[in-house]
Amino acid sequence: MMRTEKRPADAAILVLNAGSSSVKFALFAAEGLQPLCRGGIEGIGSRARFGGATGARADLFEGAELPEASGHEAATQWLLHHIRRANDIDLHAAGHRVVHGGPDLSKPVVIDDGVMTVLEDLIPLAPAHQPHNLAAIRAVADAWPTLPQLACFDTAFHRTMPRLAQLFAIPHALTDQGLVRYGFHGLSYQHIADVLPGIAGELAKGRVIVAHLGHGASLCAMREGRSVATTMGFTALDGLMMGMRCGAIDAGLVLYLIEQRGMAPADVSEILNRRSGLLGVSGISNDARTLLASEEPRAAEALDLFAYRVVRESGSMIAALGGLDAFVFTAGIGERSAQIRAAIGEGLAWTGLKLDEDRNAAHETRISADDAQIPVYVIPADEERPIARAVAVQFPSA
Repeated sequence: MMRTEKRPADAAILVLNAGSSSVKFALFAAEGLQPLCRGGIEGIGSRARFGGATGARADLFEGAELPEASGHEAATQWLLHHIRRANDIDLHAAGHRVVHGGPDLSKPVVIDDGVMTVLEDLIPLAPAHQPHNLAAIRAVADAWPTLPQLACFDTAFHRTMPRLAQLFAIPHALTDQGLVRYGFHGLSYQHIADVLPGIAGELAKGRVIVAHLGHGASLCAMREGRSVATTMGFTALDGLMMGMRCGAIDAGLVLYLIEQRGMAPADVSEILNRRSGLLGVSGISNDARTLLASEEPRAAEALDLFAYRVVRESGSMIAALGGLDAFVFTAGIGERSAQIRAAIGEGLAWTGLKLDEDRNAAHETRISADDAQIPVYVIPADEERPIARAVAVQFPSA
């Protein structure tokens, strides 16, 4: 039911984070950026479900039920409907996570028709994400035509990487055309860089690996809170094994499928982007929780391979950093799976990393043992707060 009592309007910033299988949202007070309400819809593309809302204004979604068979567009419109109908929310501006900013958009940018054209041209580089990001922008524009909107890019955080870390060994003419390593999950890494000093102190300025492990997964090597290397590349298909994406793979395998097996490029793309990863190896599910609960050998093999790939790529990040001072887990798997964290910790024991079994099981902020040489932390992901902060800077409420 709609609220009937009157109250002063809350000036608010709306943040939308449309992922490959989810739409997260957050409302922040325009002054002070206190969170008013958070929530999201998960399982889009299979069995969409509203995970509920938290915060002082969770009443906006009281009794709300998500329609069945909701895709990204319907889910976003449903969220906006419940926010828009509140007469005591004065929406000030909106911010969006946009996965790919290309070579030119390396800072938050006010969205206009020209920006939308640029972002649409980048869809082939992030086909599982960019269309949903742009659909959310259009949905807000339809609901609030005069509302200013800001795009914040996952690729932007990694523009601090040294040139060599961005280059592929391809003809320089292609490099000059923007075919370089961009890296992704930058907003998640920005949040970790923002909060880690308050958790780890001076270690936050040192050589840190952050493992963003979720449906999409990547590692970032940070020094002084800035990216110096990352596992994802020109697209979000590279690097670690993920829920449905294969991660790093021999380019010759792709050519073999096309040239020798006669597969169309679109079919190969479907295999690598939507039929590989945890889903492809297990043949069961792309959800680590389902695989952890399964007794099927292939489920265990998929999880073992996932952990192995994290360990192996961590070695690459350590080489780029010249050592390791701290390790951080974040995102869904990184935050909630003690078993997978333990497997990764065991694989990295040679670095001096050692988990405390009880702390890890309890999902404490610091899960390393007291005698470990390398401290290990679990920090919840918050891609929405860096966006809200950028919106507040771009569109001051005063």
